[in-house]
Amino acid sequence: MAISVKDLAKMIDHSLLHPTMTDDIIREGCELAKKYDTASVCLKPYSVKEAAAFLKGTDVKVGSVIGFPHGNSTTAIKVAETEQACRDGAVEIDMVINIGKALGGDFDFVQDEMHQVKDAADRGGAILKVIFENDYLEEDTIARLCEICNAVDVAFVKTSSGYGFVKQENGMYSYKGATAPHLKLMRKVTAHHIEVKAAGGVRTLRDLLYVRSLGVSRIGATATAAILDEAAAVLASGKTLEEITPTDAEIGGGY
Repeated sequence: MAISVKDLAKMIDHSLLHPTMTDDIIREGCELAKKYDTASVCLKPYSVKEAAAFLKGTDVKVGSVIGFPHGNSTTAIKVAETEQACRDGAVEIDMVINIGKALGGDFDFVQDEMHQVKDAADRGGAILKVIFENDYLEEDTIARLCEICNAVDVAFVKTSSGYGFVKQENGMYSYKGATAPHLKLMRKVTAHHIEVKAAGGVRTLRDLLYVRSLGVSRIGATATAAILDEAAAVLASGKTLEEITPTDAEIGGGY
């Protein structure tokens, strides 16, 4: 079947995570997610309860981040955050791994922590998405993390937090977020039933259609309205969304 605007809306976790967002901005974001019927809103933990009340009776799920954005909380704190988020109404949990442990090769720690957070999410009726922060990682580490996610049987593997800026030697910061090579690797190594979420850098309709073609089924986005309005305009013009989906060649081999 042809791709519809609703299909794309149900790929979007509308991101409400920027540290400067006020309560009013978060409420407006929840209203936007409700209007466009997105898959979910992805929220800072303190705002989950209010969002869950506002979105009750809609098809928009409520998600919360855990150990965000750098993954440095203790496992006990991540478990407690997960339990609290579920009590407050979250049904999707986006947890950042302990990046330093992954970089140091302590994958037993990473897997044990993932198990504990997943168990807490399961008890609370939520699914677990695991954030790798690929900007920091080599491909062999990304692949190993995918294998761990297979073993733990999480719901999603996720590229990035969207806030994992890497300080360079010159003092400047850089960030890529989701990239085509990493998305292809994650989709290849991760079990078929585990979904892939792209976060960081998916800002346009073209971006969304491209990562969808790579096997991505969920994205984190702040440009939700612009993406979906453009999709509606394309369809209204008589074109299909398949027609404007970029190929690898058009992207130039990267993203």
